[in-house]
Amino acid sequence: MWFYVIIAIVALYLILSLFFTYLVHQIPRDPVTDFPDWGHVTNTRIIAAAGGELEVWRIEPEGPSRGVVVLAHGWGRNRDRMVGRARIFGQMGFTTVIHSARDHGRSTRHRFMNAFRFAEDIEAVMNWVNEPVLLYGHSAGAAGAIIAAGRHPEKIDLLFLEACYARTKQALRSLYRSYNLLFGVFFGPVVVFWMDLFYRFRMDKVSPALLASRIDIPVLIIHGEEDRNFPLHHAWRLRDSFPAGRAELFVGKGADHSSCSLTPEYPAAIQAFVNRHPKKGSCSDLANNLAE
Repeated sequence: MWFYVIIAIVALYLILSLFFTYLVHQIPRDPVTDFPDWGHVTNTRIIAAAGGELEVWRIEPEGPSRGVVVLAHGWGRNRDRMVGRARIFGQMGFTTVIHSARDHGRSTRHRFMNAFRFAEDIEAVMNWVNEPVLLYGHSAGAAGAIIAAGRHPEKIDLLFLEACYARTKQALRSLYRSYNLLFGVFFGPVVVFWMDLFYRFRMDKVSPALLASRIDIPVLIIHGEEDRNFPLHHAWRLRDSFPAGRAELFVGKGADHSSCSLTPEYPAAIQAFVNRHPKKGSCSDLANNLAE
């Protein structure tokens, strides 16, 4: 009898873990509302992978543009979440392009979003822009950004990775524990296993720390000192995974997973990094740097 009881408990556990695996792909969804309040705003939709569509804002500065910055939000958010960050680039004279990933905001619904599909959406936006860009990703958007950078380095001048993890499966287990300790301890490892099985054991193969060694682009890694989702050691490991001298790290003092951009030092850190790496062939940027 006890044998059947144990079998029933194991079966129930596996069924629940499969249900939770489905659930973590669907929630949480936490969109915000924050319309761009500078420049000339164009609201449009572009074609995404698998026949979908992405909602996109393109915000042109008042004067001549220094280039284009593409910003990708994190899991469960939408394009509005990146407006505050985009505003800083806009004030520096850049055209900013912000999209909602599929299954986020008012973009096309798509089940089972992941870093691969975030990358596909970023690539669709870069193809639409049709010129080399500065690419900025936050959290899941950062994971997508580094995949896109590995595939298309010629389309990216500078790479910004905010609140990014180093190793995918390790990060997910950490994330689930930070949300709910009981769930993270008892179900997190099995949920990660089901996900890895579903994605044909490719999750660690696209870990940012593994992809970084093949990306020869100047990178600014931005991470909150108090990030509980992906603790600070992820940022140190990621920085050290890029070719020597290519990655810099800005740590937001007292910031959590999403609040680095609210720290007083953030705008200056962004501007200083951009000014150290002027857009290739840009005489105007060189003149700006010499003037400063």
